[in-house]
Amino acid sequence: MAYVITEPCIDVKDGDCTLACPVDCIYEGGRMFYIQPDECINCGLCLSICPVDAIVWDEEITDAMRPFEKVNRDFFEVVTGWGSPGGWDERHTTTADHPLVAGHPPRAVPADPQ
Repeated sequence: MAYVITEPCIDVKDGDCTLACPVDCIYEGGRMFYIQPDECINCGLCLSICPVDAIVWDEEITDAMRPFEKVNRDFFEVVTGWGSPGGWDERHTTTADHPLVAGHPPRAVPADPQ
């Protein structure tokens, strides 16, 4: 695994990371995005653009965020059964989430100032 999307993404899903990823290895779940660990090429573009610092290099992940390594992997293997789809496309978007994410208390998202 190279990069891991962690807890700060829950209920935020900014989406800039998906646009920056050159291999489309970031997929959308119901409450957060997930990185397909076998498709990530470790380029770091997603890390540099994430506005909430939710993306972490696996070698620098904190103990508190370590469960998200499994969350990202299990999303593809257990939750969706997609395995390694070979890059995001519209068929690989879902409202499903890993149980740890689904059970996370809702995050209050600031209202749009418009």
